[in-house]
Amino acid sequence: MNVVILAAGMGKRMQSALPKVLHPLAGKPLLRHVIDTARSLSPKKLCVIYGHGGAAVPSAVQAWSAEGEVAIDTALQQPQLGTGHAVIQALPHIDAQAPTLVLYGDVPLTTGASLQRLIEAAGDDKLAILTVVQDNPFGLGRIVRENGNIVRIVEEKDADEAQRAIKEINSGIMVIPTRYLDGWLNGLQNNNAQGEYYLTDIVAQAVAAGVPVVSAQPSAEWEVAGVNSKVQLAELERRHQLNIATSLLEKGVTLFDPARIDVRGELVCGRDVTIDVGCVFEGRVVLGEGVTIGAHCVLVNTEVAAGAQIKPFCHLEDAIVGDKSQIGPYARLRPGTSLGEDVHIGNFVEVKNSKIAAHSKANHLSYVGDADVGSRVNIGAGTITCNYDGANKSRTTIEDEAFIGSDTQLVAPVTVGKGATLGAGTTLTKDAPAGKLTISRPKQITVEGWKRPVKVKK
Repeated sequence: MNVVILAAGMGKRMQSALPKVLHPLAGKPLLRHVIDTARSLSPKKLCVIYGHGGAAVPSAVQAWSAEGEVAIDTALQQPQLGTGHAVIQALPHIDAQAPTLVLYGDVPLTTGASLQRLIEAAGDDKLAILTVVQDNPFGLGRIVRENGNIVRIVEEKDADEAQRAIKEINSGIMVIPTRYLDGWLNGLQNNNAQGEYYLTDIVAQAVAAGVPVVSAQPSAEWEVAGVNSKVQLAELERRHQLNIATSLLEKGVTLFDPARIDVRGELVCGRDVTIDVGCVFEGRVVLGEGVTIGAHCVLVNTEVAAGAQIKPFCHLEDAIVGDKSQIGPYARLRPGTSLGEDVHIGNFVEVKNSKIAAHSKANHLSYVGDADVGSRVNIGAGTITCNYDGANKSRTTIEDEAFIGSDTQLVAPVTVGKGATLGAGTTLTKDAPAGKLTISRPKQITVEGWKRPVKVKK
């Protein structure tokens, strides 16, 4: 099977310099959604027709092509003279002996299951159209039938009153016997209201040639919804997110409000996961059994193990959180963070490129960067690992059962030995020996006769 994706449109109504098909839906370009669905069908040939947007579209397609087993060809449509003219550009890139599935780069939510039904309806010798019955079909091409058989498609601008009353519409998605395609496309005329060569006009040619024209229907109307404006893009975003939320609910995830979750990638949840409102998940996020995510958290490419609790307003990126750990509220785990079992990272604590072993705590107002922290370590408020000297970064090692007093600075590279205690206010520039108290601060004095300055009256 061949797949041809039409992605040459300008998208004027998007009011953007970015090509329409590259606008993101759930964090992924519209065109990438269509390509991923097409690839799920294991096509022999895959070709994207581009036009507006300069090199942006082919450059993106080239990068995506390298990620999959099926290479993606591109073909330029210039000028843009309609959908039929667009498919002509694909002819050198497809196999004439295999059926051709035509998709659209701005129709992102069509499912592989619906397309598979269309492919099966087409077989090797029929023209198959994905059609939908809509209560308000305004602006869309109508499916004209005689005695139940499809005989042609009429565009809204070319339809008469009776044809405009038809509610069955053409989605534009079709499977075509490729051996006829060259002849049908070269037979297209542009004597219509748009002055374009419509791909839909091949339907009448198929009927005239005795090629059966059949239809299949998607599982839902939104599967064939296209994007022509930011309003429509926002509507499809919410539709897509609701689909994801419904799937999560069906798998046993508790969502406090299914309308207030955004998944921009893949979210994998174990049993009894609870997610509060306003959370965003990007990339691949894995939540183990019994994990709780508080309100307004952002998790990016992160794994959270069973029983962990992420409290509200936390940001986790490229991080690993161990079993039964507690994070936040208002905590940030930056890339390279790996936490063991039952680690506590509290409010306004930032951890970066560090490993923290089981049962250790940094409960408030601290920065732990480029550090290796052992188990059962207590890091007091206001502690900073000074890991950057302006040119290079160095690591700090804090061994098991160490106690770091509040307002301590550890100037890397430095090691705090097992069971060591650092007094509050210490600036550590040399290794602290195991099991001992290390203090670095001036002796406290009281200045006799000192008077507080008084504001001078003006």
